[in-house]
Formats: sequence, structure tokens, C-alpha cells
Amino acid sequence: MPFMAIQLETYEQISVLSASMVAAARAGDWERLLELEHQVALLADTLAGDGDRLAAVDASRKAVLIQQILDDDAEIRRHTEPWMERVRAYLGTGYRQALPACGSA
Repeated sequence: MPFMAIQLETYEQISVLSASMVAAARAGDWERLLELEHQVALLADTLAGDGDRLAAVDASRKAVLIQQILDDDAEIRRHTEPWMERVRAYLGTGYRQALPACGSA
């Protein structure tokens, strides 16, 4: 299979995984989300330096896939950012409570 076809197939796989990541984020399944994120990272690494030009129709499909992946990323962030803020607040509160008061000995 030519590299350009493999490249487009890789974007397709990332798009499918990205949609699964959205489902995991919506469900609050953070472990699954991390597993999927790892799989996406491995696939993305194979695309590094993919300077080959695609045929116009393939380039168009690639653009559609990338936009879908970006849309999925925004949706994932919509679900994970509130959770991350709660974790930061929790850790920040616990951290501040564990610190000794300034100037006390």
C-alpha cells in the first residue's frame, strides 16, 4: 500500500479513536479516555513529517478528518476541563491545608 494511502488510513483510525474518546469523556470513563489517547498518540507519531502531497480528493478527505478530530478534541475538553478544575481545587485545598502556617515554629 502506498504511503499516502496508509497516511489517509491513519487519519481515519485517529478519527474513529477520537470519536471513542468523546464517548469516554461524556461517560466520565477517564481510564478508557487515557487508553484511547495513548493509541492516538502512537498513530500520530507515525504521521510525523508526512510531507508527501496527497491527491486532491485525498487531501480533501484528510482536511475533513482533521476537522472532525479537532471538533472531537473540543468536545473532549468540554467534559474533561471541569473535572480537571475540581481536581486542581481539591489538590490545591489539600496542599494548602498540609502546609504549616507561615511564621509559626
